[in-house]
Amino acid sequence: MKMNYVTKIRAKISISSNKKSSNIFDGSYKSVYQGNGLDFENLREYTPGDNIRDIDWKATSRSGKVLIKRYIAEKKHNIMLVFDTGKSMSAHTDSMQLKKDIALSAGGVVGCLAAQNGDNVGAIYNRNGKIQFYPFRTGLANIEKILTEYDREVFDDYETDIEKTLEYIVRNINRKMIMFVVTDATGIASISQNTLKKLVHQHNVLFISIDDAKITEGKAFDVEKDSYIPDYISANKELLAMEQSIRKNLDEDNEKKLLQNRIVSVCIDNDEEVVDKIIQLLGGHKYANNR
Repeated sequence: MKMNYVTKIRAKISISSNKKSSNIFDGSYKSVYQGNGLDFENLREYTPGDNIRDIDWKATSRSGKVLIKRYIAEKKHNIMLVFDTGKSMSAHTDSMQLKKDIALSAGGVVGCLAAQNGDNVGAIYNRNGKIQFYPFRTGLANIEKILTEYDREVFDDYETDIEKTLEYIVRNINRKMIMFVVTDATGIASISQNTLKKLVHQHNVLFISIDDAKITEGKAFDVEKDSYIPDYISANKELLAMEQSIRKNLDEDNEKKLLQNRIVSVCIDNDEEVVDKIIQLLGGHKYANNR
């Protein structure tokens, strides 16, 4: 199998890791395991960006240098990529990139990091009412298959139903997982509190939200009419104020819902920021579980 998708994703990860301290980048993925089965490995010197909660103050006092505790995962973990689908993912972000492409990139980064760590990776999404499930497997060939199949899907002829996908997981998958749910603001809003509570009771859950293009202030594409929003609409100041209010309320409601269930999330607008946002997500998850 040609690793077309994996090769691009790994190049993206490599470029980003070269721009950062390797300690920060290498530890970002493993940070998701905090409180989920870690063995203490050794100490290393603090570098900017490390979580201060990991500082070993006794060792720091003895050595005169700020030292950080390093951990290793006890065993392989089950990483589940939950992708959203439907017309919403066929739309664009403000950067005029397809939301589906950014979802593919975000899932690919998580999947490649997991494969590199030797973890099991599975994926699931709702294909127009039918659940498409890829069982847990190791290796980059598995990641390539997941990304290839997701990219082949055509989403522009049906509505999304991320709630149905998550309900399927609640009913049918009992093994403990670390779930990365890739959706958008509308998708998060559609998920019931009851479903979220059931998920976090058994699994570690993180959300990756793909941002929506604004109807106003730019060139937005109407996926229903298969055309761009006319200028007389996109430039309307009253519509701009209305849209800003609606988006603000939606974002606040979504944030409140996720925080109530101790779920961290990030919002991604373009492909260039995917790796940084994933690192931010993993760091946020570690901090939330240490509070």
